[in-house]
Amino acid sequence: MNKVWKYIVIGFLFGLLVLIRAFENELFYDPFLSFFKDDYLHSNIPEYNAWLLFLNHIFRFGLNMIVSLAIIYIAFENRHVLKFSFGLYIVAFVILVALYFYLIQHDLEHDYLLTFYVRRFLIQPLFVMILLPAFYYQRKIKHEEV
Repeated sequence: MNKVWKYIVIGFLFGLLVLIRAFENELFYDPFLSFFKDDYLHSNIPEYNAWLLFLNHIFRFGLNMIVSLAIIYIAFENRHVLKFSFGLYIVAFVILVALYFYLIQHDLEHDYLLTFYVRRFLIQPLFVMILLPAFYYQRKIKHEEV
């Protein structure tokens, strides 16, 4: 794929990530969206259905992961990078979702900030923002050594 088409497709995929974020209230069940937007230090923890919240986090993380993996693959056209990224996403999801549900069940009243940031990594495509420069830097260093 030539560079122009690569940039167009990657731009389109980033647009999809923006659309997922823009329509989060319509697409996903998450009572904590409004909780963390408002004055969460002084408001009560919202009632939530844990299973429905879990399934919606899987759905949202999955959508973000698929689009992010497509961006990574198009940017580098390397299956090893794609496999590594996929594995990282799966491991991160398991760790983050377990930690998130523990925090909202047991520790949300005391540690809002940790819960907020764990949730942020679950629902936002932050890993692609970390992985793209990391893989670019790795590729650049590898080419300089040769």
